[in-house]
Amino acid sequence: MKFTLSWLKEHLDTDEPVEKLADKLTMIGLEVESIDDKARALAPFTIARVISAEQHPNADRLRVCMVDPGNGSAPVQVVCGAPNARAGLISVFSAPGTFIPGKNITLGVGTIRGVESRGMLCSEAELQLSENHDGIMELPADAPVGAPYAQWAGLGDPVFEINLTPNRQDCMGVHGIARDLSAADMGKFRDPGIKPVKGEFPCPVKVTVEDASLCPGFALRLVRGVKNGPSPKWLQQRLSSIGLRPINALVDITNFMTYDRARPLHVFDAGKVSGNLTVRRARDGETLLALDGRTYALDAGMCVIADDHDVESLAGIMGGEASGCDANTTDVLIESALWNEINIAHTGRKLGINSDARYRFERGVDPAFMVPGLELATRLVMEICGGSPSENVVVGKSFGDDRVIEFPLTEVKRLAGIDVPTVEMRRILTHLGFMMAGSGPVVKVAIPSWRSDVHGKADIVEEIVRIVGVDKVPMTPFGRGEEPRKPVLTQIQLRTRRAKRTLAARGMVEAVTWSFISRPAAELFGGGASELALANPIASDLSDMRPSLLPGLVAAVEANGNRGFMDAALFEVGQIFKGDRPEDQLTAASGVRHGFASSQGLGRHWSGSKSADALDAKADALAVLAAVGAPMQALQIAPGGASWLHPGRSGTIQIGPQNVLGYFGELHPRTLERLGADGPLMAFEVILERIPAAKQKPTRAKPMLELSAFQPVSRDFAFIVDRNVKAGDIVRAAQGIDKKLIADVTVFDVYEGKGIDDNKKSIAIAVTMQPREKTMTDQEIDAVAARIVAEVTKRTGGMLRG
Repeated sequence: MKFTLSWLKEHLDTDEPVEKLADKLTMIGLEVESIDDKARALAPFTIARVISAEQHPNADRLRVCMVDPGNGSAPVQVVCGAPNARAGLISVFSAPGTFIPGKNITLGVGTIRGVESRGMLCSEAELQLSENHDGIMELPADAPVGAPYAQWAGLGDPVFEINLTPNRQDCMGVHGIARDLSAADMGKFRDPGIKPVKGEFPCPVKVTVEDASLCPGFALRLVRGVKNGPSPKWLQQRLSSIGLRPINALVDITNFMTYDRARPLHVFDAGKVSGNLTVRRARDGETLLALDGRTYALDAGMCVIADDHDVESLAGIMGGEASGCDANTTDVLIESALWNEINIAHTGRKLGINSDARYRFERGVDPAFMVPGLELATRLVMEICGGSPSENVVVGKSFGDDRVIEFPLTEVKRLAGIDVPTVEMRRILTHLGFMMAGSGPVVKVAIPSWRSDVHGKADIVEEIVRIVGVDKVPMTPFGRGEEPRKPVLTQIQLRTRRAKRTLAARGMVEAVTWSFISRPAAELFGGGASELALANPIASDLSDMRPSLLPGLVAAVEANGNRGFMDAALFEVGQIFKGDRPEDQLTAASGVRHGFASSQGLGRHWSGSKSADALDAKADALAVLAAVGAPMQALQIAPGGASWLHPGRSGTIQIGPQNVLGYFGELHPRTLERLGADGPLMAFEVILERIPAAKQKPTRAKPMLELSAFQPVSRDFAFIVDRNVKAGDIVRAAQGIDKKLIADVTVFDVYEGKGIDDNKKSIAIAVTMQPREKTMTDQEIDAVAARIVAEVTKRTGGMLRG
């Protein structure tokens, strides 16, 4: 929501400085996001006169200008490339050291094609006044040379931009913002009554509302004999200052009412309306060419305003082109109505229309201002465009329901912990538009029609506290009790943090993708069940809850590739959905690598590059499992993975066949084809909830383990085994001999070929023994080695290679 200081002062009599007003707005819940003070930003720019403009000796399109900056200063030489630079021109000058907002640079003394330039003549684009950069600004001949340009141009009107919470629909107009500031002692609220405009004849257009649940109230008035043209300067400046483009007087009046009083209106060219108006549901197959130039297909879930011939407006969202007002409009129908907030939101979202009217109606407008808003708009039309008004046509309710809350005065102390005198409570509530009756410990508070967000006693306390000041609420620590503190983060939250840090440390970049994917993609990864389909998807390709993070990551990698970033390593840790039960909502850590994005580094390099492969995905998955506390000694790697992975280039990480922790490998070509992605792509996915929690037993505190003082011993073994024997089986057999003594077992060679039978292979392992009590003798080492050979032979049928 944007407004200017002068606009605010139309409703609030105040002399408070801009900074104090901004601080108070934020303190009362209307957070100020920015203040655009062009007078301050453009203070260094002055009005200057071009004395002469000669052709640059070394450039055809440049001129060397002598500029009079005024105030008795000597002429300044400026090199200018604007086509309209000429002698006698009055323009805007900036001296060296001036910050140019449109170019985001600080101007200095420069040399352009061998000629010194000691300043700049500016265009509107360079001052961020418009997008016009075709030439330097041309000011009237009587503009005072040497005067500050911003002051002369009347730009000393700061523009506030505030961020409104959805419940503060009353502050979607400057009038409501002024009311809140008045309650906060920032000035006196100006709220003159709106006098009804007497109709001179009955309105010839009748209104029928077929479904009152879609349109609780509707008011209409005809004004004949209007002259529609450009709106007056004050109105154009109001709209331009907040970024709206003035169109014509009738349309500008409705836009002004939207921002001034939070009352969206619509004007129809009465000469283009056939017969009477009907508020009804749209019919399947109907379309509307709207004011934004787009044609929208309508359905029975949408509310429209139609005449005897066709649909003329999308109710509460946008009018139609066919009945829009232009320079030829002489008779105008002014509409002020109340609409169903939910229907407006659904219709706007379905059609993808975000208008100022929709923004306000879907949050709710003041029902009691429907008719007064029509009266005020009628008066503005008559003052600006002339014309004769008809009598009002009002259908349905023109006021809200009465709401009264019994409010114990002690609630403020009980809920907020501050003491507010009854007189101050009454003053605050009265200034906010509430009515407070009674003098006992419990009073009755009548809620104003524009505050549909106030429902109970706590809401009234909130109103009082935000005006008194949230900073007045005392800091009160919670009682901690005698019990030991519970962890702040849950186990899954800790695992999520650790997984993200680990993958980022491995050179991967975190991505955040949609929680919804298309039905074909969901089916490809084991989803697609009817209970996981969205009832009202925001897009056709976002129809189902995701059973995996990988479709979104693959789409992100593909999008990067289409923009020239071929080497990508992306990860995400987020929710996946295997069913509609709470236990079916799981947390996955997933990643994708493409191109030269292996675990050794991203991109190509002169010292050597490596394309990502399945082993990189395996390393990523195992790094995540290690970081989150998985029992690494118990993990098993089974060949082959899920159906969306390449069967010969993938694996399954499990603790026994009943507890699958995740998968890794290269995505199947069929998967890539259905996702519309180029391969090869390496991927992994680990389910964090499936990792068993570490066993915690109450034990006495033990001293930290120290590094052993004795030399470790390493021995290599090579075994000839059948080709179907897994290296992991040999590793586990060797580790199981003496878990306290054997510190590490790694595979360092696998050989198949000459010298070994066709159905055999050689697997070599390195075993590290770490004694803790004494140095091992040769006999002890040989005994352990013999036990390793015997155990591997027993478990795998392998033989020690000679």
